[in-house]
Amino acid sequence: MNTWLIAATALVFAMAPCGIACFRGTPIDRMVGLEMAGILTSLILLLLAQGFGNPNFYDLGLTMSLLAFGGGLVFVRFLERWL
Repeated sequence: MNTWLIAATALVFAMAPCGIACFRGTPIDRMVGLEMAGILTSLILLLLAQGFGNPNFYDLGLTMSLLAFGGGLVFVRFLERWL
């Protein structure tokens, strides 16, 4: 196990507060938790690609970052109805 995989494991545990924020809290807190989880997921995928030494997996992390941003925009679009 190398340093990259240890860092990815640490970030997996850092997603617990994001999950709590997504399940409990106001709609704004849920949106922040969703965006933070998307950022952490992108970082975890990039760290795993580096840790396993396979540059083909970098596309997964970069794609996840674009999808997380788009998902946040969709969530905000539906959220503006109630704010």
